[in-house]
Amino acid sequence: MPRTVVHLEDMSRVRVRKVCEIEDREVPNAEIGKGYQLTKEKIIPVLDEELREMPLPTAKAIEIEAFVPLESIDLIQIGDGHYLQPDGQVAAKPYTLLRKALERSSRVAIAKYAWSGRERLGLLRVRDNVIVLHAMHWADEIRDPAELKPDDVKLTKTEIAEAEHLIDRLTRDDLEGENFTDGYTEAVEALIEAKREHREPPAVEEPKAPGKVVDLMAALQESVAKAKASRGEDATVHAMPKKKTAAKEAPAKKAAAKKTTSSKKTAAKKTAKKTPAAKKRSA
Repeated sequence: MPRTVVHLEDMSRVRVRKVCEIEDREVPNAEIGKGYQLTKEKIIPVLDEELREMPLPTAKAIEIEAFVPLESIDLIQIGDGHYLQPDGQVAAKPYTLLRKALERSSRVAIAKYAWSGRERLGLLRVRDNVIVLHAMHWADEIRDPAELKPDDVKLTKTEIAEAEHLIDRLTRDDLEGENFTDGYTEAVEALIEAKREHREPPAVEEPKAPGKVVDLMAALQESVAKAKASRGEDATVHAMPKKKTAAKEAPAKKAAAKKTTSSKKTAAKKTAKKTPAAKKRSA
């Protein structure tokens, strides 16, 4: 469902107009071009025709540079994907040949191509008999994460074991199911439908977890306590015994397997904040 920006008082659309700062007037697209800023005061204009005529193979085609195993590519470099299709019957044969070769080699192709006024790096792979082009970040666009690394923290063996049990419980073979649907879009559609029919929007469910930062160990222990209390067992969470023999570790593993999913998800998603991994490169 498309979204638009409106003036709430009269519901008219709010449009972005391109205005010249010097002449203080709206400029038509025919008078607009690209400029590259050399200094604060000096901008060099470059026409689209000049960009198209640059002596670069990638200006008019996708140039394959290498074939590599997908596992050798750091996922942080891979961006949005686009399906590619052959441009007419003449291109159908080389397209199919490349697709077959990629399938049989179990590799992906690394290529260069031009897009939005700059040369880009891309990854070609096969999906459902179609070639997909993924945009890639250049190596110098990836930020150094060293400054984001937290100070050294001491972890006990018990805490590490609890975290491993969390991973085991949430491990699955696919991403199918209601947990992997776009709940936000569904909620917006329900809100729009309610407003269209002049009725109250659906009630918002209360969050199951408190809106505060929860440490992983505390959340896991709380899950154990709730599970035991629901069965009428002793709900006190005791410290897990130190590992002595393989046989004495079984109770700890058994208890860890009973933890609920909701607390774990809360701990995982509330202790991190987003920082873009790649720097934008100006066109």
